[in-house]
Amino acid sequence: MARKPNIVILGAGYAGMITATRLNKELDANEANVTLVNKHDYHYQTTWLHEPAAGTLHPEKTRMKISDVLNMSKVNFVQDEVVEVKREEKKVALKGKGDIDYDYLVIGLGAVPETFGVPGVFEHAFSKWTVDGVRQIKDHIEYQFAKYNNEEEPDDSSLTFIVAGAGFTGIEFIGELSERVPELCQEYDIPRNKVKMYVIEAAPTALPGFDPELVEYGMNLLENRGVEFKINTPISEVTSEGVVLKSGEEIKAGTVVWATGVRGNPVIEKSGFEAMRGRVKVEKDLRAPEHDDVFIIGDCALIINEEINRPYPPTAQIAMQQAAVVAKNLKALIKDDALHEFTPEIKGTVASLGGKEAIGVVGNKKLYGNSANFMKKMIDNRYLFLLGGPALVLKKGKNPF
Repeated sequence: MARKPNIVILGAGYAGMITATRLNKELDANEANVTLVNKHDYHYQTTWLHEPAAGTLHPEKTRMKISDVLNMSKVNFVQDEVVEVKREEKKVALKGKGDIDYDYLVIGLGAVPETFGVPGVFEHAFSKWTVDGVRQIKDHIEYQFAKYNNEEEPDDSSLTFIVAGAGFTGIEFIGELSERVPELCQEYDIPRNKVKMYVIEAAPTALPGFDPELVEYGMNLLENRGVEFKINTPISEVTSEGVVLKSGEEIKAGTVVWATGVRGNPVIEKSGFEAMRGRVKVEKDLRAPEHDDVFIIGDCALIINEEINRPYPPTAQIAMQQAAVVAKNLKALIKDDALHEFTPEIKGTVASLGGKEAIGVVGNKKLYGNSANFMKKMIDNRYLFLLGGPALVLKKGKNPF
């Protein structure tokens, strides 16, 4: 009897979890050994993290135990940190449990913050968009309010909040924070005019690539809540007192949240894959160039949108679509069938602005306000349904009304 191939999936983000879920359905237990490796014993919704960061959602809502979602009789789960992929030996080096062998490897290790070489980011800004990272942001924000009236000479800059980056993460986070600020001012007896919020973006527009009409709607709404935008304004340094702009201007702030974008996991470059900002330009079937046995998906994969000759942004939507194709391709490799090519299908993009406000494009239709907010929650719930069926939606889903 032929030996069962070992399929190893690295990372339990959107890409890794959907790959594992689909393999559960595509393959019988006697066709392959499937192992999922992840640093934590839980999966979390990265696209929800702006809410617990601002304190508008409990962090527990964003995460779920892997063993509650996957069929553990079909998936071997290893809780450990990936150090390196030893491509020649077909092994993955783990921090705690040594090496594991693979016949087929799926790399879905997610991303790390991109600093673009700006000094002081890791020392003085909040840049970790993880469950633990957003807990820290929320606690720090509340501490800034709590300490203000206890100081003999309150420092107004401690109530200045800077978000670096006006992409999705930055805009969604400032949306939640701007909704919460009036409540925090009331709770801590602080005049609303003491709080300042800035969004600073190096690019010539907020939400680059998004529909300009929707961007204008979103910016106007946030400005009405007291957010000041500095667009086309690069940051040259983050300091213990705030940020220094390229123009030389300094903005003092008690909180700097870094949301300028991401690069692929450092394991990619450490393992010797040819990469740009930690992302590998994958083949049409999602395999790494010159590697018949390694698929790379999610934030670590680079796929060019040939219409505009620019990479597709690394979104959860694309990661999930990649995962579905990879599961089919793994089955095809095992059965010696033809592999499928991956074509992204952008069904729509929605950005929340806090409260019941959002903006989005679904198909050719522009959505604003409540209807966009409804769609955003339905998209979130659809993912939960794909992952764990109706039971997971009931347990973790959002009420769209």
